Amino acid sequence: MSPKPAPLPSTTALRVLAALVEHGSASEAAKSVHLTQSAVSKQLRSLEEIAGMALFARTGRGLVPTPAGRIYVEQARIALGALETAAGRIAALRGSPNAIRLHVLPILGDRWLVPRLSLLAKAQPELDVQFTTQATGDTVEEADGVFRFGEGDWPGQQAEYLFGRNVALVGAPALLARMGGIAAAEDVRRYTVLDHRHTPLRWGEFAEAQGLADFTPAHMVHFGFYALVIRAAIAGQGLALVPRCLIGEELLTGRLINPAGLGFHSRHGYWFTAAADRVPRPGLVAFRDWLLGEARTLGPGM
Repeated sequence: MSPKPAPLPSTTALRVLAALVEHGSASEAAKSVHLTQSAVSKQLRSLEEIAGMALFARTGRGLVPTPAGRIYVEQARIALGALETAAGRIAALRGSPNAIRLHVLPILGDRWLVPRLSLLAKAQPELDVQFTTQATGDTVEEADGVFRFGEGDWPGQQAEYLFGRNVALVGAPALLARMGGIAAAEDVRRYTVLDHRHTPLRWGEFAEAQGLADFTPAHMVHFGFYALVIRAAIAGQGLALVPRCLIGEELLTGRLINPAGLGFHSRHGYWFTAAADRVPRPGLVAFRDWLLGEARTLGPGM
């Protein structure tokens, strides 16, 4: 015969527990959870009956959680947070079918997506799109769609390739003129190169594509953001490897040039992903269709 399951506390009791830990007194906890002090005491007694031991000790500084109380409140906060998340997701389901939340990589948003939002508003005026660049697990989990950079294989995600595999070697015209230009890949060794620490695009991949053995540049400067890599390249501080889709305007205006047409086709690129086990809402379908149409305007091979 299976043992009888232990009783579970109510959400009210868990809220009371968290408030008692935060405020250290029943009177202040009662105010924060909008209950009477006697109701707070009753909820605490019910928790202690379930736990089978005291959860708080009375001291001159007020109520202090016992070891059991600390364990209980830690789990209570997790449970309450999970319930709040669930409530938010359910509220989103009740909302407009055209409301969507998207997680976008900062460089992609700045360089490609934001300049096209007026086109989106014109093509899909009914969409209510909210963007976030806050890269946390919860944000990605709760987003309807997520822009990612990689090879396209993310478990549980349906991925649509956008662009980014066409990577160009670029530099400022003044830098190239000062250093004597670049006629072949071998000449890149004479230059300072700019590196993005957190991208899978690496100078070793460039060297391999160009058939360069033991590639060692004159100097390498590391950056944590692609925006800084591009800005440093424009300022003439070195050569950079950048997906062409991010620097179309700079190449068109001549602020950056692609010497000798050097570059390579990477395995990595930008993708738009959504959870494979969720039925997409109409707003997400409309946005994805618009997005893929815009990506195709860049032409094949991008």
